[in-house]
Amino acid sequence: QEHPDCKIYGQTATTDHHSELTKIGIIPSLKGPRVDQKVPYVIFCAPPYRTDDYPGDLRVAASNWSGEGSFLFTSSTAVYDCNDNGFCGEDSPCVPIGMSPRTDVLLKAENVVLEAGGCALRLAGLYKKDQGPHVFWLSKGTVDARPDLIISMIHYEDAASLGIAIMKRRLRGRVFVGCDNQPLSRQEIMDRVNRSGKFDGKFEGFTGTDGPLGKRMDNSKTRAEIGWEPKYPSFTEFLGLSN
Repeated sequence: QEHPDCKIYGQTATTDHHSELTKIGIIPSLKGPRVDQKVPYVIFCAPPYRTDDYPGDLRVAASNWSGEGSFLFTSSTAVYDCNDNGFCGEDSPCVPIGMSPRTDVLLKAENVVLEAGGCALRLAGLYKKDQGPHVFWLSKGTVDARPDLIISMIHYEDAASLGIAIMKRRLRGRVFVGCDNQPLSRQEIMDRVNRSGKFDGKFEGFTGTDGPLGKRMDNSKTRAEIGWEPKYPSFTEFLGLSN
């Protein structure tokens, strides 16, 4: 909308959604190095579970970047070393490399991006009405998990708007966090789902009593620097409920 003459290329792991990309004006292709020309703005938001070499995919993405504009990788707040429902911000310590395969793959990918001069945006739990943990739990009815584990969240639209805002700043080698600053426990999330009246079925409850807890993400530093605020200030307000 802001740049009607620009060309947008969408690289994917499969052709499954190419027709959808074409419909919204994106030129689709399978992932790989671009042979014709490099581009000034690159955002990489594919998850790690569809590839054997995630850092390698980021290296390919970096090779497609001209070095102008911005290169942004959407990572995850899972990399922060906190599982006691404590507070975490942009500069909190990360899980050490070698401690967890899940965080290793993300941190190694981040390092590729940061070394290339790109930025990483660590996103909290993504959701919209029909996607997110609440949808999965509602489908189960009863879940063997701790009700008191804290989850930090961000709506898909807000994750996108924050990504765009960061790319417009053309920063280099920086790490940011995306969240709504209104973390909720699993129980609080599902209490709100039940109360909203916007979903079929009723969630019965969580039955777990042990296991690790979560983290309360705060991205006040990111907001101040980027000048960004979410459209949906909380999951509660997204559901049309008052806090």
